[in-house]
Amino acid sequence: MDFELNDDQRAIAEMAGSLMSDYCTDECLRDWDLSGQPYMQTLWASCVETGLHALAIPEAAGGSGLGMTELIQVLDAQGGALAQIPLWRHQLAAATLAEYGGAALAPWVAQAATAISLLSLTLDGLTNVRGIELQATAAGGDWRLDGRVVALPLAEHSAAALVPALVQGQPRLVLVDLAQAGIACVAGVMTHGEALADVQFDAVPLSSSQVLPEAALAWLAPRAIAALAALQLGVSAEQVHRTVAYISERQQFDRAIGSFQAVQMSMADAHVHLEVLRSALWQLCYRLDAGLPAPSEALATAYLACEAGHRIGHTAQHVHGGIGVDLTYPIHRFLYWSRALSSALGGSSAILERLGDWLNENDTLGWKYDLEEHQAL
Repeated sequence: MDFELNDDQRAIAEMAGSLMSDYCTDECLRDWDLSGQPYMQTLWASCVETGLHALAIPEAAGGSGLGMTELIQVLDAQGGALAQIPLWRHQLAAATLAEYGGAALAPWVAQAATAISLLSLTLDGLTNVRGIELQATAAGGDWRLDGRVVALPLAEHSAAALVPALVQGQPRLVLVDLAQAGIACVAGVMTHGEALADVQFDAVPLSSSQVLPEAALAWLAPRAIAALAALQLGVSAEQVHRTVAYISERQQFDRAIGSFQAVQMSMADAHVHLEVLRSALWQLCYRLDAGLPAPSEALATAYLACEAGHRIGHTAQHVHGGIGVDLTYPIHRFLYWSRALSSALGGSSAILERLGDWLNENDTLGWKYDLEEHQAL
């Protein structure tokens, strides 16, 4: 088996890593914290210029037509740099519209590919305790939207968003034009700096073409998990890297604290969590790009991402000691990101419950038994 990346994939990873790290220095991150900007617009413009904003958008719509394998490398770099840009939401929303939206929604995909319009998405209604609060009611041959979407990223700065709504009692993805009358936003900011808003819908008309087929949600959900897990992988890997550098220099009792057995064991555990997440994420992306079903793999990856974010984040803070709670020191930003990503994934306890339900309803043990080479002749 060949696990090597090809030349194009390596070039994408190197370009993304260089672009993110050059822009997101600790000094730049401190300045951006005080800027009041909703996202890093200069860095976003560079991503548009290099085509990183449209990797997963089909070629026919003006994108690169690549898969999750390429996208997660960019998101890994984004997470490590803590780059506040809407890379995955924008292009996965456009890719979903290209796959399931039909000709009526094709202009939105074309505008996303050229970055004329910014697209957002959220699937938080599938995982939070309130559930989906947006209701689509039949109105003639079309629909009417009432309710709200909580914490929609970049709601006030996006042209449209892909959100879950209850359509005849079932969750479906709908595309909402955020400039329509009847939509009101209450803006906020997550602790890691992501601009968002609660969006209220009051009798907002929705054409039938804006309601995507049921299959669209099943297609998008595991890809959204892969994207969030890739960001978590980047965040956690940089946490480990910075913490190892710190404990190699920090002296206590005339010794580097990295020479203490308890510290070494804590960092070894952090490394194990990191590599377990990496392995699960690559397995998930392989299956998605190969067109294979991956419901349990997606849930397992989401759980491992939440666990890695929690355990690595708190280990890094603990090993840094008092300096870790100093907001002028950069390590706290990584913990903020880890917590925000875990929240977006739904939290480890809820994910584990969903995975248990899946295992209860399926008499196979997961990925290996539904591959063709494992079927009995």
